[in-house]
Amino acid sequence: MTRTFQPLGDRIVIRPIEQEEVSRGGLVLPDTAKERPQEGEVIATGPGRMTDEGSRIPMELSVGDKVLYAKYAGTEIKEDDEDYLVLRESDILARIH
Repeated sequence: MTRTFQPLGDRIVIRPIEQEEVSRGGLVLPDTAKERPQEGEVIATGPGRMTDEGSRIPMELSVGDKVLYAKYAGTEIKEDDEDYLVLRESDILARIH
């Protein structure tokens, strides 16, 4: 069963982009030696953050954007053997072009 994600507020759902499994020297890296990915693709965004006055600040990112995010940010979820990460827009460090 595949679910559709609709994050709330200023949250974003990211599909992490896995790093290469081979080192520069040609060695295959085991899962324990790989670093946690920090790049991903935005697959869903919330409507934006609410201010204290009740107005909404729209999201700067949109579905399909490639991003760089903080290393240990967010909450990991797994759906249909796919890994996803739900994090706040403030945990996004940069958009990758």
